[in-house]
Amino acid sequence: MSRYTALLDANVLYHTPLRDLLLQLAVTDLFRARWTADIHREWIGALLCNEPERDRAALERTRDLRDRATRNSLVEGYHGLVPALTLPDPDDQHVLAAAIAGHCDVIVTQNLADFPTETLTPLGIDVQHPDEFLANHLHLAPGLFCASIRKVRARLRKPSCRFQPELWTCRTYEERPKAAPALNLTSSHFSCDYSAVPSIDHRTLA
Repeated sequence: MSRYTALLDANVLYHTPLRDLLLQLAVTDLFRARWTADIHREWIGALLCNEPERDRAALERTRDLRDRATRNSLVEGYHGLVPALTLPDPDDQHVLAAAIAGHCDVIVTQNLADFPTETLTPLGIDVQHPDEFLANHLHLAPGLFCASIRKVRARLRKPSCRFQPELWTCRTYEERPKAAPALNLTSSHFSCDYSAVPSIDHRTLA
């Protein structure tokens, strides 16, 4: 089991396919995933604000299933650290506090500027964009990574996402391991029509 531990920010968990791939990688033990109840409230609240037709109860079921599917994922007892921390956006201080309390190695977020390295480095915490995080794990364990992508795709009832074909099959990487750039792996490939691609049932993760 990997000891590398990542705190997943709300803007990473917001997008369904990206969230599901990260969770699949976590249950495959490529890394340990961490988040908090506050982070859950953020991504659910943002999704309901942008897509008010979404069912809150369904999103909360997704939250609960994810918590159960990923061992020891929910960080608690971090609020006391928040007042001692300083970040460009005070609303992000709870994320850093959770990373400290959860003994995380990295914060995965789309908002790199909100987590300055000069603040995180002395704490022994890195910050990575999801593109970098995924690319690193592709290089570390290409077989497991590609198998995780296939499992996520197989669970989609209507796989109409705009994914790169090479990303779905990983054939390019497996046939020519040194040609990783040919995958052109970026989180932009995980934008979808969410009405066509529902959240997966996390009970099927294995």
